[in-house]
Amino acid sequence: MKLHEALHIEISEVNREIERLVTSDRDVPADSPLRSGIMELIGSGGKRLRPLMVIVGGRFGKKKPGRRTFQLAAAAEFIHAASLIHDDIIDGAELRRGQPALHTRTGVLPAVHIGNYMSARVIELLSQHAGDKNRYVHDLSAVATAQLCIGEYQQMEHAYDYGLTLEQYVEKSLNKTAMLMATCLRIGALSTEGAQETADALYVFGEALGIAFQIQDDLLDFTQSSEALGKPAGSDLRNGQVTLPVMYALQNPELAPVIRRVGPHSSEEEIEEALAAIAGSGALERTEETCRRYLEQAADIAQLRLRNFPAYADLETLLRYFSGRDN
Repeated sequence: MKLHEALHIEISEVNREIERLVTSDRDVPADSPLRSGIMELIGSGGKRLRPLMVIVGGRFGKKKPGRRTFQLAAAAEFIHAASLIHDDIIDGAELRRGQPALHTRTGVLPAVHIGNYMSARVIELLSQHAGDKNRYVHDLSAVATAQLCIGEYQQMEHAYDYGLTLEQYVEKSLNKTAMLMATCLRIGALSTEGAQETADALYVFGEALGIAFQIQDDLLDFTQSSEALGKPAGSDLRNGQVTLPVMYALQNPELAPVIRRVGPHSSEEEIEEALAAIAGSGALERTEETCRRYLEQAADIAQLRLRNFPAYADLETLLRYFSGRDN
């Protein structure tokens, strides 16, 4: 069963609202490359995880999720999709979900402009609803304009940095992944007049869930095939990303020199040797255990602070999905 089905959310309604973000902009003609590029991008797949989290958060308010909540859900997907465009350009990735990445089809400059437009369009949408009554919309625009960029910069700054600390890794994971997920749950609740205390609890739950999600992504790069990933396996290490499995493997003094040899000009043989060393070191098992601890942390938050809401069942659904996530 797909996640939106388990959550009883009509995914077509989410998709329609995402498309409206483009089609309702009179400054973007129907036949423009900008519109066609965006429509192709948002129609290329994806689980719509972040929009679903906005709607789940909306179920913790006084009102039922309505058009406003779905607009915020669409904005969250726009932010995420724009970040993927920039990710692929920075990483030089040729594939996204098994298909040619946007910049390989449009060229780098058009892809950059598409990503910039999507981020700006979100800010434009949110600014229409800003004000004292809707202060929470600034949370989403702040993530769009600042924290994701900071996370990307931290990733570039620490390329091939084998001295990366756990604290730096967690901070990067928060900025790059977890903060947007947490914000989605929070603004969903506030959009339906949820209590501030409830929204804050959902945010903390989402942070723990988001870090677990990032750790799982780190693991998939070592455990799944290129076909399943939709990109070459081991891409993170090839691009200099020091992820949690790498950090744990570096603690083995016999393996550390093999891993540290990997740099921007390493041969395929050196990279494959390092990948094999990491996979056989016990680092993946330690990473899985760390991921479980974050999931348990999220479960404890939900149990202690959100148990009395009918929508608590949706948080359990999210936890089951994340616990069994394999793609």
